[in-house]
Amino acid sequence: MPIISTSGLSRTFRTKKGEVTAVRGIDLTVRPGEILGFLGPNGAGKTTTLRMLSTLLPPTGGAATVAGHDLLRDPVGVRRRIGYVAQSGGVDPQETVRSELVLQGRLYGLSRAEAAERAVELARELDLTELQGRGATALSGGQRRRLDIALGLTHRPALLFLDEPTTGLDPASRSALWALVRRLRDEHGTTVVLTTHYLDEADALADRLVIIDGGAVVAEGTPAALKAAHGADTLQEAFLAITGRGPAPAAPSPVAV
Repeated sequence: MPIISTSGLSRTFRTKKGEVTAVRGIDLTVRPGEILGFLGPNGAGKTTTLRMLSTLLPPTGGAATVAGHDLLRDPVGVRRRIGYVAQSGGVDPQETVRSELVLQGRLYGLSRAEAAERAVELARELDLTELQGRGATALSGGQRRRLDIALGLTHRPALLFLDEPTTGLDPASRSALWALVRRLRDEHGTTVVLTTHYLDEADALADRLVIIDGGAVVAEGTPAALKAAHGADTLQEAFLAITGRGPAPAAPSPVAV
């Protein structure tokens, strides 16, 4: 069975100027153990879709099953099976890495001893062991993002949502997070759904891409298939004037080949 299945999923917001439809009837199927990437411009509906699938925002139309539970009738069942890492993260700057991990375990119903054990395990898996005594303000951007993901993995979810997980990170930190996402899938069988603006990230990570624009799915497929269908090589011609006489050369124009 698919781990996510949606039919006509939509969301309309009421504003002072009238209604705004952010997501327009998305039909989606995600297989267990898949890395699915949502790609699209700002305002396309990517984050709104993730917020609906993770029960943070009720849909105004359509239906969905997430991790074996009906999104509308059993949101608590959905929450027990998923992890969600928002764009802005959820780390308390007043807490240390260890206290954050232990608190998250306690919130998920673990005993104090179980939460402490899980904190050690997560710190080891996400390369946070040497940082457990630090507060969030003393962490780099990549370290904070790893902590955000560790918090989302506390209860060993079958499905993890990552909303623009590498925005603002340096190339080395991005590469490390890519490796982490692959490891979650390969070693733990975790299904990962992520949003991104970066074409290289989508190409490197996703088994399959869903491209959203204007709240609707405009293309779907593997990165290779989408590039073959929509990509094109570009040849750019440039002319160099070798004398000072005559009009200036025109600006070069790309020519699709």
